[in-house]
Amino acid sequence: MTTVFDAVRLGRYTLPNRLVMAPMTRSRAQLDGTPGDLAATYYAQRASVGLIVSEGTQPSDDGQGYLTTPGIYTDAHVAGWKKTTDAVHAQGGHLFIQLMHAGRMSHPDNTPHHRQSVAPSAIAPGAAMFTATGMQDIPTPRALTTDEVRQTVADFAFAARRAVEAGADGVEIHGANAYLIQQFFAPSANTRSDQYGGAIENRARFAIEIAQAIVEEIGADRTAIRLSPGTTIWGIDEGAQGPDLYRYLVAELDKLGLAYVHVMHQGNEPLLADIRTLWNGTLIVNRPGRPREQVGNDVAAGLAELEAYGAMVLANPDFVARLKTDAPMNEAHREGFFGGTGQFYTDYPTLSEGQAG
Repeated sequence: MTTVFDAVRLGRYTLPNRLVMAPMTRSRAQLDGTPGDLAATYYAQRASVGLIVSEGTQPSDDGQGYLTTPGIYTDAHVAGWKKTTDAVHAQGGHLFIQLMHAGRMSHPDNTPHHRQSVAPSAIAPGAAMFTATGMQDIPTPRALTTDEVRQTVADFAFAARRAVEAGADGVEIHGANAYLIQQFFAPSANTRSDQYGGAIENRARFAIEIAQAIVEEIGADRTAIRLSPGTTIWGIDEGAQGPDLYRYLVAELDKLGLAYVHVMHQGNEPLLADIRTLWNGTLIVNRPGRPREQVGNDVAAGLAELEAYGAMVLANPDFVARLKTDAPMNEAHREGFFGGTGQFYTDYPTLSEGQAG
């Protein structure tokens, strides 16, 4: 029986185990989007997992949603990320940078150019967002023109090239969690009448074109995507056709030979089984809140090649060692999830420090 501790091939890499650090926004970058000084330490501490997927990283000024999230499109961003990738590689790890365009999940106060956010259509998400002056309602976005959609595809490809220049092993396209790509999927956020709206083939087009552009830029074996079928947060409603959109999308992505598809599973087991059938490559499954006693179940069942974990890896730099030895896990401190210093970021104890628990 295959276990999460067995090696696995992913794209051009052989990973030592099948455990993945899921992407988690930590909001500790500098104001210009350059990764913070402690980012290299934070990621290197967790390099024993088979693959690290970085926090969401904007591919452009328009792509930023939250305060102090990192970017990967300027020389300063590249230099900052290079420190992190070098530190991870020095520990024998692998890191994909997640490319995240927030779309309408943004506020002008949080972006470098302070402009109105962009989205498939001029529909507000009906949510509030933290800014430097506190919580504010998210304003109505501006609908991207058809030419601007194509430029956004180019922005993703440029960011992917910059990520590789920064030493990343690849990039993961963020097509989940109610951000720009999923906004195109959802009729509640996408009422376009051009080739990017209406039929499921049109609503999936943006994601497919981004994947194609990045494949052309850095290669299929360094390109991946994350999806969250059925997500309903922040005004996202994919409607009755949602499952069929994902079946179509995954079948089209399968033709590109990407390094992996990463599913943030929302509970539709028949759809997940269909994705497993339609996707002939490496599949990563992330079940939010999966208890420790269920770690390895999807790999053992042959449903996924790898499993992704968030808070448990955040709170346990030596996550793999604790699993192998059945040692107790540190609890994650939610008050340190977003922003701040090294507290609850780089100071979680390891077993070797004799402070577990």
